[in-house]
Amino acid sequence: MSDVQDTIRQQVEGNPVILYMKGSPQFPQCGFSMRAAQALAGCGVEFAYVNVLEDESIRQGIKDFGNWPTIPQLYVNGELLGGCDIILEMYESGELEKAVTEAAGASQE
Repeated sequence: MSDVQDTIRQQVEGNPVILYMKGSPQFPQCGFSMRAAQALAGCGVEFAYVNVLEDESIRQGIKDFGNWPTIPQLYVNGELLGGCDIILEMYESGELEKAVTEAAGASQE
């Protein structure tokens, strides 16, 4: 179990913006993952993603890692922002774009 947690920790710490989702941004495998990826893409920053359907241990491990029961999960600067509902709320309020552009070092004032 700790190997999976180490892998997840490395992914989260190694990518300023990373989305754990079902499928990929180009081919999402569930509606929640699709909306989360679209919101992130709408912010105009590159982001990493992990397709949890490719690895059952990651799929379960990420739920334990962030103590969050559902996929997708968005991590920015190593911190869990939340799942689909929170991502969409933050996108609509402009908070998501601010958080991810700052994380990606792409803020252009």
